[in-house]
Amino acid sequence: MKKSNTEWLYRAQWGVFSSYLADSAGDGRHASLVTPESWNREIDNFDADGLARQLAEVHAPYFVITIGQNSGYYMSPNATYDSITCFPVSKCSQRDLIADLAHALQPHGIRLIVYISSAAPTGDAIAKERLESPADNRRAPFMGRWENIIREWAVRWGRNIHGWWVDGPYDHGPYSHPEAPNFRSLVEALKAGNPDAIVTFNNALRTPVYSSTEYDDYTPGEIERDMTVSPGHAPDFSRLTRYPRFINGAQFHILTIMGEWWGKGPIRFPEEMIIGYTKTINNQDGTVSWDVPLTRKGLIEPEFLGPLAQLGREIHQRVESSAGV
Repeated sequence: MKKSNTEWLYRAQWGVFSSYLADSAGDGRHASLVTPESWNREIDNFDADGLARQLAEVHAPYFVITIGQNSGYYMSPNATYDSITCFPVSKCSQRDLIADLAHALQPHGIRLIVYISSAAPTGDAIAKERLESPADNRRAPFMGRWENIIREWAVRWGRNIHGWWVDGPYDHGPYSHPEAPNFRSLVEALKAGNPDAIVTFNNALRTPVYSSTEYDDYTPGEIERDMTVSPGHAPDFSRLTRYPRFINGAQFHILTIMGEWWGKGPIRFPEEMIIGYTKTINNQDGTVSWDVPLTRKGLIEPEFLGPLAQLGREIHQRVESSAGV
């Protein structure tokens, strides 16, 4: 499958990522404390226009947000998901926040990327069982259902979203099968609404950073504590392509946390470190996505606005200077 053009991501240099979830990132244990009613109230109160203005003020070229994760609650309606899970009241929000965010960001020229997990929600035993049954070593029943769920979202949003960051699948075995469902059919579902959408599959905090599948348009690049400063080496050295911008054909990209954890503060670096690290990766033709927390109203936590604004100014001026503006 032909890779999507990542030129815009390369030129962006940096962007903002936000883990906005019904429970804590990577958790799912507190999903029982959430109800469809409380989730809908929260999503209805999310200030998409206000967040778009903040992102424009800090010169963020793109924004990545989590549609959902382990809790089983998602910030966009999905009839396919509901038909499989059969809950009396849907755990997908009534408001399509992804669509509203895309609409709010468009006048500012900010692109939207969606985070999605490649696994059933571990914090929702009923949804997990209904999505995965009958269980088999191939995981084909789940994979086929998940593709259909993703396809509904992708087709609805169309070209209003510009990419996907897929958490996993860490076990490539089922997805490497020659027959669908596999990596190819999953990518087709992800790009069903926008064939130019860029896609990456997380390979679990690997440093140095590398691409683990030929279907990556850009490297997932997830790091937390080990701050890599250069592109990495793939397991198969014979397949390496030109460094530093492309790693096995995937645009060099880093995703890391500006706070102490995904979606949480306080800030763990001084501004000089945030800016210097971003420039270090930029100097190797890479792009950095910084995770910053949002308030429950959907606005960037005040503590993070100053460093983001300074980073945005520095990179914006640097890009303009290199372009001779």
